[in-house]
Amino acid sequence: MKKEKDLYAERAKFLFLILSALFITALVATNLIANKFVTVDLGVASFVISAGVLPYPITFLITDILSEVYGRKRTNQVVISGFFASVFVILILKAGAVAPAIEHSPVSNEAYDVVFQNTWRIIGASMLAYLAAQLVDVRLFHFWKNLTNGKHLWLRNNASTIFSQLVDTTLVIFVVFVGTASYGEIGSMIMDGWQFKILVALADTALIYGVLAIIRSRLQIKFGEEVAM
Repeated sequence: MKKEKDLYAERAKFLFLILSALFITALVATNLIANKFVTVDLGVASFVISAGVLPYPITFLITDILSEVYGRKRTNQVVISGFFASVFVILILKAGAVAPAIEHSPVSNEAYDVVFQNTWRIIGASMLAYLAAQLVDVRLFHFWKNLTNGKHLWLRNNASTIFSQLVDTTLVIFVVFVGTASYGEIGSMIMDGWQFKILVALADTALIYGVLAIIRSRLQIKFGEEVAM
């Protein structure tokens, strides 16, 4: 029995590390490609969004999984870790800009600056929005979980993510574009980004049920039960 418990404990720790790594990777990738804005055409509607919006919903999916399996405290620790990872990325990018490129460098000083010169502002806006939105997401997720006694996963998954994504999108777009775009353009970009994120959040509902079913089976925990670590 003890060996079996130890096995499940090791699985829980390993899974926590994997989810945390995926979370931070998606977050850093979001910041690095956020300068590029693209049009996503879904047939029935098209959205003008930052390329960083594409991997960003993954972070909310992972925090919901972490919240469901490991609880609020552990999830907040991952969120804070992501914040420090983003700060570290800024420092690395700054360090990369200090040393001049050699004559035959595949990436020139000019190309590096074009891609990363505004990244500090993007990441700064992203970090502000990220902390606010992720902490709101975790708090709302557990609010709905407690209110429904651990039932209705679809409700806490979507309700927490949709509201927190509005917070995130508004803060990022406003900080990045205030003073360089009209308020009408800013409002339009906020709505496009938020609506796209809502569609992604609704689409991943079936995915989170499937992922959590596998995790519960592997860790031998019941629906609504959290792993003690």
